[in-house]
Amino acid sequence: MDAAVRARAEELRAQIAHHDRLYYELDAPEIPDAEYDRLFRELQALEAGHPELATPDSPTRRVGGKPLDSFAPVRHVVAMLSIRTETDTEASGALNFDARARRELGLAEDAPPVEYAAELKFDGLAINLRYEQGVLVQAATRGDGETGEDVTQNVRTIRDVPLRLTAPPVSGQPSLFDTPGLPEVLEVRGEVYMRRDDFDAYNARAIAAGEKTLVNPRNGAAGSIRQLDPAIAAKRPLSFYAYGLGEVRGWDLPATHAGVLDALAAFGLPVSEHRAVCAGGEALAAFHARIAEARPTLPFDIDGVVYKVNSLALQAKMGFVTREPRWAVAHKYPAQEALTTVQDIEVQVGRTGKLTPVARLAPVFVGGVTVTNATLHNESEIRRKDVHVGDTVVIRRAGDVIPEVVSVLSDRRPVDARAFSMPSHCPVCGSDVVREEGEVDHRCTGGLYCSAQRKQAVLHFAQRRAMDVEGLGDRLVEQLVDGGLIRTLPDLYRLGVLKLAELDRMAEKSAENLVASLEKSKRTTLGRFLFALGIRHVGEATAKDLARHLGSMDRIMDASVEELSQVPDVGPVVAASIHTFFAQPHNREVVEQLRACGIVWEEGEAQVASGPLVGRTVVLTGTLPTLSRDQAKDLLEAAGAKVAGSVSKKTDFVVAGTDAGSKLTKAQELGINILDESGLLSLLGNREQ
Repeated sequence: MDAAVRARAEELRAQIAHHDRLYYELDAPEIPDAEYDRLFRELQALEAGHPELATPDSPTRRVGGKPLDSFAPVRHVVAMLSIRTETDTEASGALNFDARARRELGLAEDAPPVEYAAELKFDGLAINLRYEQGVLVQAATRGDGETGEDVTQNVRTIRDVPLRLTAPPVSGQPSLFDTPGLPEVLEVRGEVYMRRDDFDAYNARAIAAGEKTLVNPRNGAAGSIRQLDPAIAAKRPLSFYAYGLGEVRGWDLPATHAGVLDALAAFGLPVSEHRAVCAGGEALAAFHARIAEARPTLPFDIDGVVYKVNSLALQAKMGFVTREPRWAVAHKYPAQEALTTVQDIEVQVGRTGKLTPVARLAPVFVGGVTVTNATLHNESEIRRKDVHVGDTVVIRRAGDVIPEVVSVLSDRRPVDARAFSMPSHCPVCGSDVVREEGEVDHRCTGGLYCSAQRKQAVLHFAQRRAMDVEGLGDRLVEQLVDGGLIRTLPDLYRLGVLKLAELDRMAEKSAENLVASLEKSKRTTLGRFLFALGIRHVGEATAKDLARHLGSMDRIMDASVEELSQVPDVGPVVAASIHTFFAQPHNREVVEQLRACGIVWEEGEAQVASGPLVGRTVVLTGTLPTLSRDQAKDLLEAAGAKVAGSVSKKTDFVVAGTDAGSKLTKAQELGINILDESGLLSLLGNREQ
């Protein structure tokens, strides 16, 4: 075999491993997905043509091998033991562990505090990774602690598990292939888990494909690792965190557990950033409280934190009792799941019109509070979990996160249990409820008319690129709506200075300014007015296209779906949304009342636009030196250009500033002309602002 072929295969493996680490561990990709795929396919082709090139650490091993008949047993050289659980979920649980550790070490009351390593207790599946000369050769489950199962094929599919460890720097440069500095044998203990967003995305794809969904992230992780077909595991979005060691040969261990975790991270293994070295029990209690506060924002599930005496020498001195280390403890949080019954299912309408079914529950104490309701998300979720009124269900609550129904105990279902169906009309305003093709959510079409959507509708109506009502911010809108001064948009134009001045923190001068701004907003364009109405899927560009193409408000309101579909860039979904909006009598009434309030717009906008960029599509990205995004957009549209939000083959120019990001990358891939601010002004024939 040609030495050049072997060298190219090694180079490709190194490049792919480098980009895997940037993408999965550091969240800092350097190359687009298409380039990564090209490198991967090239390596696959080389290995297919030269099977002798395939190595255990090749990235191609991540796609999964042949299905297994069963898992082979693996005898752990160093037993995978569990640690003691502290069931006292208060601060006293940390203080109790500190007191026990001090007694075990024979410390006097006035002795310095013990140093501990504190970390998270992940809710996943414990795994032992065995590396020999830096290469992953085996992965095994905990099993009974003495013997686990060989799940190497499945673990290889986890992208953030390195197939080859990174050696310590040589001459200042890390190397993937130099073995000096890597242990002869290194067994790494850690947790395979599934992020909540990955779990949700996987289930959404499964529902769309009519496939079986996962019950929860923990079961999803455990079930994926124990799939006999690794191709199935490869499709599951799994992650890994390292937290300890098994057998080690040919490596001088650091003096502390914290040092071990730092070393594992240096080897390229993912280690959680949520860890600390704490001196004494009070510091452990503070860590427990800090993580409890952050717990709802973590992207994965935990059920507690873990404390370990930091010094490895002191760990050895303290030893074990009944196969549990005396030097470690898992400090739990209050239970987050409980059983209760569904007494009813009601529907709430959100500020954007989304309908959310909510389970009314028999009160149950869970996660530190009494829970009486839980979200059911949408009708598809109810059907997936098969929730009926009267069912006994498992409820989960995580910190401040809204409680949710996890699962149903179907064997306890009463004979009079009642199934749920989404209402056809909004329970707040009576408008039609629609579910657009390809979406899971049902929405109220009431828009401006629906009181549940009123505040959001007013804020959208008043924003600068819509009706541009200066001084109408969130706090004031809240007062106006909650105080009953605004029930529909036309009520805005009936506000007087005296009434406004009575509001909390509203001076007479501010009231005068708002009334003047409302009066000024009455003269606008048809495009701005359409955008201000808040029709679903109708952004600024679409509103302007409707105004240019149809030319009058009456033509737009009376247009059929077919006529609307003839407007440039208006597809069937957008056309149906516009038609449904104006099919609601109360929405048409709002338009007529706004007309009666004196709002006038420039009709006859159907004339052909003029300017140097007519027919051109431009995308703005990043921060320009002197122009704001809105200023640049106004200049472009005045020159006849269409300003799009994403880059495609139809894009003529991309105007890029600092921190341009993925849009710039895509433009470079497609060979699109890229301009800076100076180039933009030159293109517009306006170098001077």
